[in-house]
Amino acid sequence: MGNERLNRYEQLYKALESRILILDGAMGTMIQKHHFSEVDYRGDRFREFEYPLQGNNDLLSLTQPEAVLHIHQQYLEVGADIIETNTFSSTTIGMADYHMEDLVYELNFESARIARTAADQYTAKTPLKPRFVAGAIGPTNRTASMSPDVNDPGYRAVSFDDLRLAYKQQADGLLDGGCDIFLVETIFDTLNAKAALFALEEVKEERGVDVPIMVSGTITDASGRTLSGQTVEAFLISISHIPLLSIGLNCALGADQLNPYLKTLARNTPLAISAYPNAGLPNAFGQYDETPEEMEALVRAYFEDGLVNIVGGCCGTTPDHIRLIAETALQFKPRKLTLSLL
Repeated sequence: MGNERLNRYEQLYKALESRILILDGAMGTMIQKHHFSEVDYRGDRFREFEYPLQGNNDLLSLTQPEAVLHIHQQYLEVGADIIETNTFSSTTIGMADYHMEDLVYELNFESARIARTAADQYTAKTPLKPRFVAGAIGPTNRTASMSPDVNDPGYRAVSFDDLRLAYKQQADGLLDGGCDIFLVETIFDTLNAKAALFALEEVKEERGVDVPIMVSGTITDASGRTLSGQTVEAFLISISHIPLLSIGLNCALGADQLNPYLKTLARNTPLAISAYPNAGLPNAFGQYDETPEEMEALVRAYFEDGLVNIVGGCCGTTPDHIRLIAETALQFKPRKLTLSLL
């Protein structure tokens, strides 16, 4: 596995310098299309579990693995180079809502294994276009920078060390399951992200592996700031001490609204830039109405301006969205990197 992983790292860096890489689209959106019931979420294994499980999408890697595999395959079929594991909430902190903290390692291992299986299937079909697995590491549902209690501004629901330990356990499972990349994504609190990055550096040092790390923040509204109040420039500076494969933005905004913040990133870093926006802004019912054609037209502006190296989709996106984006990306060169990745 060691030599195989090293070979994939080399392939990843070379691919990133030669073309725009395509990230997959939304996992949650595709899961919703299955209309899984409580019984489906439980499967046979958790039939008698005493707490409700519907909505725990990460658990489906254990109870509905074929469905998760098929979602990965659909994105690979339309051109994805990088697929994300079904592990957005697979930390002890995230799984506490479902009383499933003890399953964290298994959730990450199995999710990475499923994604690895799909990626290897498609690499075998077209060896000159290797596919890669990004271990998805979400922000958790707690924030280390702000108090959840307006009456006690000094209170924190989670500590830096709590987060570090949770992320480290997640990273171990992802790496053992076969991920190629760590993707710290949907960052709304940079202190949470710094705990994740600290944990990843610990894992890399302990194992003697140099796993590439992608970082993707979230601009929450038209203020151009993260939820914890940082501008794009401040966010970039806050994590610049860690060697990264890429930095970028995802979620919260549509492709059009994200454009100016990507330009700010591109002006201020030599790193590769990633972007995977939502399919527009949610409507009154929380649904995303932007069609694949509409989104492709907006993402095309990223390519025309030479802003990105990695592009995909977040909430509301489907294989149809990714197909059109992938087809358009073939017509353009990636953002020129001012520092070599090799």
